[in-house]
Amino acid sequence: MLRRFFVMAAAVVAASSLLAAPADASPRHGEYLALGDSVAFGYRPNAGAAYLNAANFSGYAEKYASLRGLRLANASCPGETTGSMLNVAAPSNGCENGYRLAYPLHVAYPGAQIDYAVQYLRNHRDTRLVTLTIGANDMFRCQNTTPDHCTGPDFQAALSQASRNLAAILAAVRAHYRGDLVLVSYYSLDYRDATQVAQVKAIDAALTQVTRRYHGKIADGFTAFRLASLRTGGDPCAAGLLVKLPTGGCDVHPSAAGHRALTAALVFAR
Repeated sequence: MLRRFFVMAAAVVAASSLLAAPADASPRHGEYLALGDSVAFGYRPNAGAAYLNAANFSGYAEKYASLRGLRLANASCPGETTGSMLNVAAPSNGCENGYRLAYPLHVAYPGAQIDYAVQYLRNHRDTRLVTLTIGANDMFRCQNTTPDHCTGPDFQAALSQASRNLAAILAAVRAHYRGDLVLVSYYSLDYRDATQVAQVKAIDAALTQVTRRYHGKIADGFTAFRLASLRTGGDPCAAGLLVKLPTGGCDVHPSAAGHRALTAALVFAR
């Protein structure tokens, strides 16, 4: 286990160095479809007029596409839940009932994100990669709408529902695509907080189990952030991995450095 830890640490450092190099200007070969929520979108809070142009936001998907020379279609939506990804009438955490009404996405489409994904895969037979980050907004909604703030049985109920929805999402993808499918897993906001770490690990474990059933790989965002925050004692905010807030502290979304860590995890997905 200790040897694997140091191998992963060396891999993250090596990938981060590679990502710091100039972007590849060679012709693009193959398609890459990115799906999911605000993490996949590259969302930043308090961005003002920047929201009017989706090109102002980039994250791990854009970095990986540049690194590998892939043509990217990023269909993610800030606030997307596993339910709203399947059906726009299902509750989201600010996608269908918020962000999409006011601001453009990276790609424009009517209806549910999964419907766009299916149509995209039908029309782009040279797709090399599909990535997905989804599920956190399900748990945020659970925190905001349940009496126990998603700390007891409601947590398990929400996680079970998210797992069922993810299975439906991946089944729809696999009906039209047999290539590399990667779940980019979530990170902890504070590795010193045992309760939060346990919750994030439970979410990642449940989503990983579903992804494996559909022959998907895992980009271990949890470990990538943990390794990158070792120098600050397990504090991703102090390590610069999260977006800094003008009032102090950090938002939940990755900074540019955080997205580099997630891209490194994607490079070594397995």
